[in-house]
Amino acid sequence: MKHLARIVLLLCLLPGMALSVSRTGHAEITTGKKAPDFSLQDVYGRQHTLSAMKEHSLIVLYFFDTTSPSSVEGLLALNRLKKRFADTDLLVWGITTSAKGKVSDFIVEHETAFPVMLDNGEISALYQAQVVLPTICILGPGLKVIDLFQGGGESTEQMLVSLAEHELQRDDLVVAQAISREVQEKNPDNLKARTIYGYAALKADKVDEAEQVFREVAKEKDKGEILGKEGLVAVFARKGETKKAVALADEVEKKAPERGYVNLVKGDILYRQEKKEAAEAEYRKAVQKPEGESFQKAVAFNKLGRLYAGLENYQQARQLYDQAVEIDPWYIEAMSNKGVAFQKEGRLDQALASYRQAMAVNRNDTFAAILARKAQELIDLQRDTARKKRIDTLVRELAERFRHQKKPLPFFGSKDTWTSRPMVVSFVDFQEKGGLAERDGMSMVLTSRLSDLLGRSGRVRVVERAIMDQLLAELNLGSSELADPETALKLGRILAARIVSTGSLLYLPDSTLLNLRLIDTETTTIPRVLTRKLAANATDIEDASDWLNRRILETIIRTYPLRGFIVQVNGDQVMINLGSNQGVVNGTKFRVLEEAEPVTYKGRTLRGLPKTVGRLEVVRVEPDLCFARITESQRTLARDDKVEEEFTAPAGDREKNDATVRL
Repeated sequence: MKHLARIVLLLCLLPGMALSVSRTGHAEITTGKKAPDFSLQDVYGRQHTLSAMKEHSLIVLYFFDTTSPSSVEGLLALNRLKKRFADTDLLVWGITTSAKGKVSDFIVEHETAFPVMLDNGEISALYQAQVVLPTICILGPGLKVIDLFQGGGESTEQMLVSLAEHELQRDDLVVAQAISREVQEKNPDNLKARTIYGYAALKADKVDEAEQVFREVAKEKDKGEILGKEGLVAVFARKGETKKAVALADEVEKKAPERGYVNLVKGDILYRQEKKEAAEAEYRKAVQKPEGESFQKAVAFNKLGRLYAGLENYQQARQLYDQAVEIDPWYIEAMSNKGVAFQKEGRLDQALASYRQAMAVNRNDTFAAILARKAQELIDLQRDTARKKRIDTLVRELAERFRHQKKPLPFFGSKDTWTSRPMVVSFVDFQEKGGLAERDGMSMVLTSRLSDLLGRSGRVRVVERAIMDQLLAELNLGSSELADPETALKLGRILAARIVSTGSLLYLPDSTLLNLRLIDTETTTIPRVLTRKLAANATDIEDASDWLNRRILETIIRTYPLRGFIVQVNGDQVMINLGSNQGVVNGTKFRVLEEAEPVTYKGRTLRGLPKTVGRLEVVRVEPDLCFARITESQRTLARDDKVEEEFTAPAGDREKNDATVRL
């Protein structure tokens, strides 16, 4: 009987046989812990070191035998994926103890799109990959072990489904769908692969495709029905079909009371309806219930954290964000939200660390990058004691002026009403309405990036964010007070800003609607209103801010053109009494004006329209003057001729101007 037991054990450990591995039973390999470092050479003699790959947030270490079809099954699936998506950040390493010649033949036959490394058995032993092959170790951010699979067949399928879910968590939606499809082609009954495909489609705004997938899954019995209807609840909520979403959510909750995803969706709906206490109760149910997909539970913890942050309970919010990241280590939204919570408390070093954590997971995340840069600027300001002292003094003076409604000091003491003064713009944070956005700090990111873009243009000066934030804190003005246009105007006036930019962010189920208003602080008129629909996940923040920047600059140039005088004429060049301090940059174009004779109409004398007698293009700029070449002239230009800036729409952008919303 002992010999028979040994035979049965050996059969169970043959390559290709699936084996469930305890994730906590190994001294060396434990989920949640950092993977052991190693260095190996591939067949070409190139050295590969695991610790050098820390910038990759998803790594597959695939231990296999080149001669075993079941051993290489999953590896070939990954090879097809890497060939199809060459730019994917997914890193795959093949590791084998097979002979070098066989490895070379394998590489040539399959044209591998990843390195295959030669192991003498030491690394395989370290990763418990000596007996059962394939052994697959999936690493996440920080080279931490996320999953461990052993054996082919069912385990390979589980590995691929796990990868599809991780790609969904990383927002690599096309790859997530491709892996899900790979699994479904071999096993159409894999419900998790099908639902991951549906959620990837929904996240990619392919709502109809997602609905079709979930309807098909809902036709299955038992678990399939629950998973499908859960997905349909999300689809109906995204489409704004609130009653259908809530009714189906109640049905799912009765049939599967231990699953919390439908409570998350109901919480979102209630929050949009301004029923915040009821929303909190649903979010609590979502985080407390034991069952659900990891990416769903992480969002629930994050949303509850966002709710607490809105109540200024930042410590509790950060704890919930940490729990979200523990469940989903790729959840950069919760990481950056934690940073915003730190920043709102003035704990800038911790805020910067959280933003950098998000950037380490996804170095292309513009949202976290902007927040990190602004946090670093504030840290640098605190360390610059002389500059900080100047700002503190200025803020106290501005706060005193605001409280007593004093007008700003004039820029000019002369009677020159033609020459332009500097164009100053200030941003007031947008009022946030509607649903509870997954990411905190949207207003901060938008205004910061717009300030940077406008400032770099040289055409306008933007009130520093540090001054505005400190002034708001000094005056104890919150979002509700700033929603009042009169308060925004008063702030703009004491900051000597000609334009105040304010507005709102309306969070809808499928997108975010941005409304931006430019307000003239002297006349209280609104030169322009801009609206733009943003993606629900804010992935188009760069495009949106670039678009807004162009429209704001266009409005300023058209409505408040730079005006000055020719100071000197020298051949084909002129000197103008405007420079970089007033917003002149190389390439600025001016037209030269000649006053027309007055016109008498029905007994009234009216000023005639000025005539354009020449055109100029600036070639050199100094702080308070510039030099321009004469590009066109109808007469000899002379000292004291008036000049006015001309606007020229960028090539390829003119047809878009008509689409801009105007008041």
